[in-house]
Amino acid sequence: MPPRDNPTARQARLGKELRKLRERADKTARESAGLLSVDQAKISHIEAGRVGVSPERIRRLATFYQCTDEALIEALCDIAQEHRGKHWFDNYRGILAPGFLDLAELELHARAMRSLTSVTLPGLFQTENYARTLFSGVTPKLPSDEVEVRVEHRLKRAAIFFDRQDPPPFIAIIHEAALRMRFGGRTVAREQLERLIEVSKQPSVTVRVIPFTSEDFVEVTQPVLYASGPVPQLDTVQIDSAFGGRFLDAETDLHKYRTLLDIAERASLDPEASRQIVHHIAREL
Repeated sequence: MPPRDNPTARQARLGKELRKLRERADKTARESAGLLSVDQAKISHIEAGRVGVSPERIRRLATFYQCTDEALIEALCDIAQEHRGKHWFDNYRGILAPGFLDLAELELHARAMRSLTSVTLPGLFQTENYARTLFSGVTPKLPSDEVEVRVEHRLKRAAIFFDRQDPPPFIAIIHEAALRMRFGGRTVAREQLERLIEVSKQPSVTVRVIPFTSEDFVEVTQPVLYASGPVPQLDTVQIDSAFGGRFLDAETDLHKYRTLLDIAERASLDPEASRQIVHHIAREL
């Protein structure tokens, strides 16, 4: 099978983790290729996510690398057995940029999530009109059909809270500034706040608001999503922006954003007080 031209973020992550194990063991790609009786290029393709690898080979490599972390090995084997085409977001492949699909896949597999936003509300909680307003304001301006398909995709992502028996716990930390933005006008803004209140009542969702009265500085200008994996080594941070999202998984980055989210959570109101402030701002509209 020829190498993939565009591996998903999850396929690339599997390869990256295998490379980390090899480098920690001080093994060369040539040595790993010899173990599997393949050429060195095959190892390079595997570690770049361009070629799949079987669970059996992952376990052989893990033994060769003297990795004794069984939970990590099993998590990598689980990724290796996943196939494209069985999830709703695969229908958007070739229609939306890969980053949109990678984000939906990240959310699908997350064991828990925390987000921090200061200007807009989390994408998973957005209404159709609110999302359309945001995508319509992108520079350069998007064609109307591109706006609509992005809105449709964003709305479908929320199914993880309503269509699953085991939705992942989600803590959304939102600055009061985002609640007071009137994107799309008063009617759209009010509808969006009412949607936020509705979602906050879901058992798996916790909404916490950082009020203007907070004296703590929380450094965030772009939406941050921290997705916990089945093991800490597979945690991922997604940073959103008007120019596309970025996925971070270096331990220094993970530590930085865990700390940031901890600070933000301490600076926020408790869930009931947060719901009351959302109610209050909605009534003002």
